[in-house]
Amino acid sequence: MYGILIDSSVQAAEAWLGEFGAALDSGEAARIAGLFAGECHWRDILAFTWNLRTASGAAAIAQRMAPALAHRAPRGLALAAGRTPPRRVVRAGIDAIEAIFVFETSVGPCNGVVRLVFEGGEPRAWTLMTMLDEIRGHEDPANGRRWQDVDWKRNFGGENWLDRRKKAQAYADHDPAVLVVGAAQAGLSIAARLTLLGVDTLVVDREARIGDSWRRRYHALTLHNETRVNHLPYMPFPRSWPVFIPKDMLANWLEIYAEAMELNVWTRTELAGGAWDEAAGCWDVQLRRADGTDRRMRPRHIVFANGVSTTPMMPDLPGLKEFRGTVRHSGDYGSGLDWQGKRALVLGTGTSGHDVAQDLCVSGAAEVTLIQRSPTLIVSLKEAQAPYALYDEDLPFEDLDLLAASFPFPVYRRSHQRMTAANRAADRELLEGLERRGFRLTFGPDDTGWQIMYQSRGGGYYFDAGCSQMIVDGRIGLVQYADIERFAPEGAMMKDGSIKPADLIVLATGYEGQAAAARRLLGDAVGERIGPVRGFDGEGELHGMWRPTGQKGLWFHAGGLAQCRIFSKSLALQIKARELGITS
Repeated sequence: MYGILIDSSVQAAEAWLGEFGAALDSGEAARIAGLFAGECHWRDILAFTWNLRTASGAAAIAQRMAPALAHRAPRGLALAAGRTPPRRVVRAGIDAIEAIFVFETSVGPCNGVVRLVFEGGEPRAWTLMTMLDEIRGHEDPANGRRWQDVDWKRNFGGENWLDRRKKAQAYADHDPAVLVVGAAQAGLSIAARLTLLGVDTLVVDREARIGDSWRRRYHALTLHNETRVNHLPYMPFPRSWPVFIPKDMLANWLEIYAEAMELNVWTRTELAGGAWDEAAGCWDVQLRRADGTDRRMRPRHIVFANGVSTTPMMPDLPGLKEFRGTVRHSGDYGSGLDWQGKRALVLGTGTSGHDVAQDLCVSGAAEVTLIQRSPTLIVSLKEAQAPYALYDEDLPFEDLDLLAASFPFPVYRRSHQRMTAANRAADRELLEGLERRGFRLTFGPDDTGWQIMYQSRGGGYYFDAGCSQMIVDGRIGLVQYADIERFAPEGAMMKDGSIKPADLIVLATGYEGQAAAARRLLGDAVGERIGPVRGFDGEGELHGMWRPTGQKGLWFHAGGLAQCRIFSKSLALQIKARELGITS
């Protein structure tokens, strides 16, 4: 039976691809539109345009696709040999045939994913994703091809590998084409992609060591999503690693990764400021080194990879300056062992707030109270892994990454609504216990869950690793910020006149966004041109992320390790194309 299903799925996919290829050859919008279902969506990642775009509806898809046919000339559509064959799946509650295919354009080879449903007895596309894989003539050498370095395999009397690495990293006689700001997972992943594409790239980071942005965070920090989905490009984590990676383990890996991938990184270096030189087509930036000296550079591109957890936000709260105890941001909080026998208030109920409160409580703090400012999404650690269920499928990892990128936003959104409903049902007892304690819950905009919250605002949720149950049990206290009149020397003065005493106040109040950092460093004019960064546009693509912004030569790259791995490739291809002058 399984073989029959596979055969019928293959036949349906081959038939649709044949008709689709003929429709593209014809250039007729009506013929293209006729191959799509009543509900249909197309996500294009650089295959037809140098951008990430999504169109919904057969007419809209055809109208967008048809004008690109002349200059991209798609051809050779076929099922991808050696990859996961077409098969029946259920995605977002819809039974479909899912097929991976390949094709060529004037730019290079592309991959695609189509999900077919049957209407009137004929296969029609429900979702389509097309993605540029490589630029012809500038292929990634990691894809089965290695450098032919016969000219310096033996270096008697000349430069050896170490000599060349030192020279490359010094930038004594040249500037990089790309300056990447931030040397955590985002910065290193885009640097690795660009380096292998032959684009000279320098990464700068203000920390003393690569990985310190993770090392310096609170003592108990461990990743909340599973290692199996978190690999960086080219170098997967060892199979012996734990399910959830401790912060220092990840920090050390980032250091190893930069060395192994031969990345040029300057630590103890900050971007102090810069301006776009329109006439020269490059940036004029100042880099401040640890010894106090400045280095002027003129890169053609800047990639902000400084993450969503870089510059702490320290709100000026009423009375906080009068508090006689210690005030710390969660990023610099340290360890709960430093506060044994003390009383603590933790402002904020996102991931950091919960983790800090739990660490304080189990480390022996006399009293720990969370202060909730806004409704928070709570999901158990087990249920929070639902968005990664795709990676449980027994498929090659590169196919899983392709499938993960293939969901147009309307389908992605619906899928997350279904996951969120299932999570709520599974976590019902925990959530009801929290509500009894006065904890205010949310399930994201239109009940779409935590991942869309992360992509929209960078937080507002917590994967319960034990703290929620401690709140339910009363081991950790809870007050609402709306019930606080102001802070006082002894702690928090409540509106009823009582004092909530504290020796420590931890501000788990988040971090400056990437767009704000760019505005601060590059000026208001650049900030205005950039526009919003993160959050979804009208098509369901992220504003300004992994795609052109309103400012020439300025890019943004961020996200979890999986997002950094997948979309660093698309971003690197766009920058490479601009270096080659082929984006028109």
